[in-house]
Amino acid sequence: MNQIDLKSRVAIVTGGARGIGFSIANRLLASGASVALWDIDPNALDQARQQLASSGKVAGIVADVTSTQSVAGATAETIRAFGKIDILVNNAGIAGVNAKVWETDPAEWQRVLNINLTGPFLVCHAVVPKLLENGYGRIVNIASIAGKEGNPNACHYSASKAGMIALAKSLGKELATSNILVNCIAPAVIETDLFKQMTKAHIDYMLSKIPMNRFGKTEEAAALVAWLCSEECSFSTGAVFDLSGGRATY
Repeated sequence: MNQIDLKSRVAIVTGGARGIGFSIANRLLASGASVALWDIDPNALDQARQQLASSGKVAGIVADVTSTQSVAGATAETIRAFGKIDILVNNAGIAGVNAKVWETDPAEWQRVLNINLTGPFLVCHAVVPKLLENGYGRIVNIASIAGKEGNPNACHYSASKAGMIALAKSLGKELATSNILVNCIAPAVIETDLFKQMTKAHIDYMLSKIPMNRFGKTEEAAALVAWLCSEECSFSTGAVFDLSGGRATY
């Protein structure tokens, strides 16, 4: 594992109790950062915190990213625990139910957009002022190749991830002279618990699009995110970093 220096940095990882978020938190801790895991599931959060406790300073904070009040409370709790915030990884998200556009329940569309897109907006809305106070920050949005290409039978997920990309581009420009960089990664498919929300046909479709003929690993996503969270990432903002096994062509 390459060494990335995140010593003295404090990171928030939303959806940090499992999957990609857990691996990102683990990698950030290994790089010397202190990590606040935000998650809506208190049981999974407690288990993740216990698993990671031996790797460094970690706090588990129950947070609903769709709630302005919950996000504000989690932000304040993070600062109480660690004194500041340097890094934000917007990872919390859901896949939603697979269906064609005209068969998608509008309530399901709204549920996915609320968590995957409004959530990151609300978290940035609360956290960015703290980064501005510090005069330093790194923000990474976990988007998806679906946000660039659009996956059939996943209109809500694809639209939400396209929105995360646009959010990073807009915010990156707004903060470009503030020493706060905003980027996102666009994985093809990382094998996580989200697979449980998808049909086998949808999973097979996504695999068929990957030239490497395999799914990505959470550790591979975590490695890329760790670099984007570091000071070594110094001239990239509003950018999209593909992690697609050869699927991405632009």
